[in-house]
Amino acid sequence: MAFSTNPLSLTVPDPAFESWLRDSGYLEILDQRSTSVASSTSVNTSKASSSSTITSIAGCFFVSLFSHILILLSLFTLNPLAKLTIDDFSAQTPSWTRSFFGDSSSYSFPSGTDQARLRVHENIKRYARNYSSLSILFFACSLYQMPLALIGLISSLALWDIFKFCSDRWGWDGYAVIQQVLIRSAQCVTAIILVYLNVQMALFCALGVSYAVTILHAAFRKLTPAKQKQPSKQR
Repeated sequence: MAFSTNPLSLTVPDPAFESWLRDSGYLEILDQRSTSVASSTSVNTSKASSSSTITSIAGCFFVSLFSHILILLSLFTLNPLAKLTIDDFSAQTPSWTRSFFGDSSSYSFPSGTDQARLRVHENIKRYARNYSSLSILFFACSLYQMPLALIGLISSLALWDIFKFCSDRWGWDGYAVIQQVLIRSAQCVTAIILVYLNVQMALFCALGVSYAVTILHAAFRKLTPAKQKQPSKQR
């Protein structure tokens, strides 16, 4: 039996639907529902396998392990900055203890790639300022472990400060050709200093660690209500 199309039905684009869910607070409900469905499925599987042979139990274990590995690998194929905007950095920094880290009950393994994608995109939007601070911290730690890179970065900043001071003092802005030649020369000297003192290696290490920590934290961190409900005042 074929059903005719309902002319009163509406088709909502996925970005608009996710935006409405985010504003209404239903993203957390979807996250909890995905976790509960996955847990109930695992319970049913364990009950069924308890009455089967050891071979089926081992097969279920390897299937579950393989699915978890696939979910972890799929995390590194996501673009965490896909839905990030400039307004996410202008918001107030969430609390590090209550909001960002939370307690042990605030983390769970994602039940699938869809839930992992939902958590990564939403948590990165919510904790953009926290992740930025961690990236700066990791870069500072990498520079601390590589003193030559720290010296190269400081030398590059000092070079540009000297160039700005000389330009303001002698009025190089009025001589466009001379200013462009000096700017290109300063860029070449800066590149030589950064490459020779391995600043790019410190930056690469900081970006790699920051990316891994951001992806894993955003995927394992459960979604929490974006807006805390204010208690109603009793008259």
